[in-house]
Amino acid sequence: MKAFYKSVMLASTAAMALGLSACDSAKENADEAAAQAVRESGEATEASIDASAAALEASGATSDQVKAVEAKGDAAAEAADAKADKMEDQADKRDAKPE
Repeated sequence: MKAFYKSVMLASTAAMALGLSACDSAKENADEAAAQAVRESGEATEASIDASAAALEASGATSDQVKAVEAKGDAAAEAADAKADKMEDQADKRDAKPE
């Protein structure tokens, strides 16, 4: 379910970005692409950490230990999202006049 939610969110974000890209300058589009790369990197980190949590759970770790590892994955994704949002906001502010 978690993977489905992420897929839907990523698809909707991509669709929105494509719709708005016609209004942005090439520089802003490049900056937003960099922000999207940061966001995707955070999601990949979260997926990797979640896989580690699953392996930990399979090895007999306690529920609290597994939840602690999963929380680190969630925190990594949230931090990447926050950084990407800030990058996108800065790109919007720098690009006062679209091409």
